[in-house]
Amino acid sequence: MSLIGTLTSGVSGMRTFTKGLEVIGNNIANVNTVGYKSTRAVYADSFSDTLRGPAPSTATTSNQSALQIGTGVKLASVVTRYSQGSLNTTGVATDLGISGNGYFRVQNPVDNQEYVTRAGAFRIDDTGYLVTSLGYRVLGLTGGVAGTPPATLGPIRLATLAPTDPQRKEISIDRTGNLIEFYADGTSVTTNQVLLQNFADPSSLVREADNLFSGMLTAGPIGGATMTAANNTPSSNGLGSIESGALELSNVDLTEEFANMITTQRSFQASSRLVTVTDSVLEDIVNLKR
Repeated sequence: MSLIGTLTSGVSGMRTFTKGLEVIGNNIANVNTVGYKSTRAVYADSFSDTLRGPAPSTATTSNQSALQIGTGVKLASVVTRYSQGSLNTTGVATDLGISGNGYFRVQNPVDNQEYVTRAGAFRIDDTGYLVTSLGYRVLGLTGGVAGTPPATLGPIRLATLAPTDPQRKEISIDRTGNLIEFYADGTSVTTNQVLLQNFADPSSLVREADNLFSGMLTAGPIGGATMTAANNTPSSNGLGSIESGALELSNVDLTEEFANMITTQRSFQASSRLVTVTDSVLEDIVNLKR
C-alpha cells in the first residue's frame, strides 16, 4: 500500500507542478500584454488515507491521535493579481489607461454581448465609434451637444457633423472620462463620457482572451449592472481616474516569475525522482521471489 501511495504522490506532483509551470509560462508570455493581470498557482494536499482514527481518553487509556498518510498534491486554484500595472505614455488621445480601480465596459456590436477590460488601446472607427482592436464598442454616456451634457447610456460615438458645421480638429479625454471635441471655429463640446465599472469580487471574472473578461454578474458589479453617471464616473466612488494618451502595462514581475519557475521545476524533478525510486523498489520486491 505504501509503495502504491508513493507512486501516486509522485505522479500527482508531476501532474500538478506541470500546471504550475503552465501558469508561470503564461505570465512570462504576457509580460508585454497591455492590461494583463498575472496569475499565481495555489496548491493543496490531496486526500489522506486514514490508517487509524482518533480516539478520546478513557479512565484507563490516554487519547489516541489519528494516523494518516497523504496521497499527494493537487491544484487548488489559480489566483489573479489585480495590482496596478505601470502606465506607459503613448501620446495617442484614444489610448486610455486606468489609474486605480475599475474596468472599461465594451460591447460586441454583432451580438451585443458585453465584456470588461483594463486594456485601453482604443481607436475611432470609420463610423465614429470608440472601439477596441477587435471593433468592440466602448460604453458610456453619449449624445452631448452644446449646453447639454451626454446623458444617454450606450456606445461612445463622435458627433455627426453636417456639411455646414465647423470641422472637427481634435478630441481629448479628461481624467473623469469626458470626451471633448474641438472644432475649427474655436468652439468645443463635451459629447461623450467614458464610464468605468468596478466589482465586489473581481476574482469571479472569466478570462475570454483578447484582454477581455466576462462573468460580470457573478463578480457583483458595484452600483448595479446598469452604468450611471452617479455610480460609474471615473475618479469617484472608489473608481480610478482615466489617463488619456497612456496604456496600462502588464503587472508581471519577471524576477518573481523566474524564481517561481526554478522552484516549481525542482519540485517537478523531485516528484519524478520519487516515481523512479518507487519503480526501483517495486522491481526489487518482484525479484525477491527469484
